[in-house]
Amino acid sequence: MADEEKESMKEQKTKDAAELSQDDIDRLMSGGAAQTERKAEKDSGQDQLAEEWARALEAGEEIEEGKPLNRTAEKAQFEELHENRGSGHSAELEFILDIPLEVTVEMGRTRMLINDLLQLGQGSVIELNRLAGEPLDILVNNKLVARGEVVVVGEKFGIRLTDIVSPMERVKRLR
Repeated sequence: MADEEKESMKEQKTKDAAELSQDDIDRLMSGGAAQTERKAEKDSGQDQLAEEWARALEAGEEIEEGKPLNRTAEKAQFEELHENRGSGHSAELEFILDIPLEVTVEMGRTRMLINDLLQLGQGSVIELNRLAGEPLDILVNNKLVARGEVVVVGEKFGIRLTDIVSPMERVKRLR
C-alpha cells in the first residue's frame, strides 16, 4: 500500500511539472539565479571585510619579539590625600549610626524536657548554668560584645559593663 502511494505521488509531480508553462519555468530559474546572486554578494562582503582587516594589520606597528617598543609612559597625576578630622566621624560611619541593633543581656541557660516545661507554674524555679555573682553576657545581634553586672536604676534594672570582649576573643568564640 505504501508503494502505491509513492507511485501516485510521483505521477502527481510529473503531471504538475507538465502543466508548468515556459514562463513558470523561467521564473523558477530566475529565483534560483537570484539566490545565487545573493550568495555571491554575501561572499564578496566577507572578502571585503577580510581585505579591510588585512590593510588595518599592515598599517599597524610591526612588533618584533625581543625588541622593546619605542613608547614612553606618561607620569600619572594623582590628587593629594588629606585626612578628614573635621567632625570626628567619617561619612561612612555617620551613614550607619542610625541602624537599630538588638541588645540582649543573658543571665544564663538551661536545657529542659518538654514535659518539665509543661509542669512549670507560678513560683517554679528554673536553675541556670551560671553561678550567682558571675558576670552576665551582653549580646549585640546575638554576638557577645561585653560582660557586666546587674544594677538598679530608679525602678528599672540596668547593666554596668565590667569587661569589653576583645576582637581576638570574639574570633575564638566563633570556632
